[in-house]
Amino acid sequence: MLEEPKLISILREKVNDKTTLHLIRSFLRAGVMENGLTSPTEIGVPQGGPLSPILSNIYLDKFDKELEERGLRFVRYADDCDIFVKSEMSANRVMKSVTSWLERKLFLKVSATKTKVVRPNDSNFLGFTFWKNKDSWKCKPSSDRKVKLYTKIREVLQRKAAVARPLSYTFTKVNQIVRGWINYFRIGSMKKFMKEFGQWLRHKIRVVIIKQWKKPMRVYTNLQRINKRFKCNFTDEDIFKVANTRLGLYRQCGLNVINFIISPKVLAIQKAERPGLVNPLEYYLR
Repeated sequence: MLEEPKLISILREKVNDKTTLHLIRSFLRAGVMENGLTSPTEIGVPQGGPLSPILSNIYLDKFDKELEERGLRFVRYADDCDIFVKSEMSANRVMKSVTSWLERKLFLKVSATKTKVVRPNDSNFLGFTFWKNKDSWKCKPSSDRKVKLYTKIREVLQRKAAVARPLSYTFTKVNQIVRGWINYFRIGSMKKFMKEFGQWLRHKIRVVIIKQWKKPMRVYTNLQRINKRFKCNFTDEDIFKVANTRLGLYRQCGLNVINFIISPKVLAIQKAERPGLVNPLEYYLR
């Protein structure tokens, strides 16, 4: 939590404008509304506010300079910070001294649960973790962020709800989630994950499409039409067997005929108001 008098005194070092300082002070004292009730904020910056990360960066600029003077390697965004040292002994010593400095100089209470000594490949900084190849350390999305991506897509593609909606809405929503996630994590190494995720995503989409077609005859007709247009070279008998199979819908959509006919190329085609489905691996490698 940022202490208001200390924050204002730090701001005065750079900002010599009474109106601006008054607005910031009013923002800090505005309070927080929960369930229709406003409660006062006596200390700290309201979370989620537009000024919060900016004020955190201003307040912790002295912390950055202190770490630089100590010759430490670190990375910080707002109030999230990782400091890198060579040994566990050094890490424990640095954590103790840095925690003490923050409490004495900036009057900050360091979270005991979030502050810990870990190896880079066990750390989590803004959704990233780290791994090492033969030459250097690299970053990649952490496991919990991958799980969250799957969860978000599952919510959009819940079978009953997705089947009742137009594909244009489903494709648009999925594209927004996937592109936003990839844009954030693009600097990380995730080629293998994008390939696996893309296969899973297209399988879920095929289930929705086949379910929307409903009747075996319509499934057969539509697969035949796509088969001929894109020259997939499946026989009438192959398509008829898949359209009339007694397998469950999920297993049916995992068969080669549907996989190859409703291919990534076909799903990526834009049709009227329906956008093409984004291919996660291609979008990441672009």
